Amino acid sequence: MEFFYRPITDKFALQIITLKTILDKQQLQLTILRLAHQLLENSLDLREVVFIGIQPRGVQVGTKLMECIQQLCPGEKIQYGILDITFYRDDVRDELHVANTTDISFSIEGKKVVLIDDVLYTGRTIRAALDALQDFGRPKKIELCVLVDRRFNRELPIQPDYCGKAIDTVISQKVKVEWDKEAVVLY
Repeated sequence: MEFFYRPITDKFALQIITLKTILDKQQLQLTILRLAHQLLENSLDLREVVFIGIQPRGVQVGTKLMECIQQLCPGEKIQYGILDITFYRDDVRDELHVANTTDISFSIEGKKVVLIDDVLYTGRTIRAALDALQDFGRPKKIELCVLVDRRFNRELPIQPDYCGKAIDTVISQKVKVEWDKEAVVLY
């Protein structure tokens, strides 16, 4: 467990924050490998499946998953795209956000789409992704794959089909995937 200090509203006060590692490097690698196996188990014909990472943080999870799937199925063509949801969000933002890249260079019409994100919390990111996907066609089915499912405080009735780790948190806590340290932390 790590500790760090973060300033709070009073400029002279400090708040002690406790970091708890949810997934360390080895656990993170095993979790991604397990998710890749589960995705393949339920997607026997990869020609009928497209994988889409949600910008920005779902892309990193998606890229790792696609590397694993490619190693497990050498020679198979994996359809992987990235989706920006900036202009589909319904929540109020305190800061100006710059749009990211969307790169879906294949048809999703009649295919199974697997949306990939890092942390499922309120469900609003996924709702925005579902809205954004409609601009690209009508998929046969949409599934959700997340690295971490924060089970409480969901604001919309959205649940993952594939989940690396489910955790119970309170609203004041944050979950972050730190790719430079290859760990998932709770603070």
